[in-house]
Amino acid sequence: MGFGDYPAEYNPKIHGPYDPARFYGKPDTPFGQVKLGELGAWISRRNKHPTAISGAVSRAWWRWQHKYVQPKRAGIAPFFQFVAGSMVFFYFINYGKLSKHKNY
Repeated sequence: MGFGDYPAEYNPKIHGPYDPARFYGKPDTPFGQVKLGELGAWISRRNKHPTAISGAVSRAWWRWQHKYVQPKRAGIAPFFQFVAGSMVFFYFINYGKLSKHKNY
């Protein structure tokens, strides 16, 4: 699979139109259904290659886009999510300066 190609598991005759938010690989146990004793085996089955990680991030991005940004009647939720994420990001990058101004 090269940059911009479909995943190797995708078959248009079986899956229909391509959806960038869908995982076309072999299904596994969802994270919410994994028992604590099986967690190590579940993590070891994950593909940790940078291409697989970027694919997972891309699918998460498209799921967020389809749910909040691209519906017919999109609300104000993406704006507030962006603002909250920005606030957390800037807090972390400025934590060194902010921690010196504590009141005891």
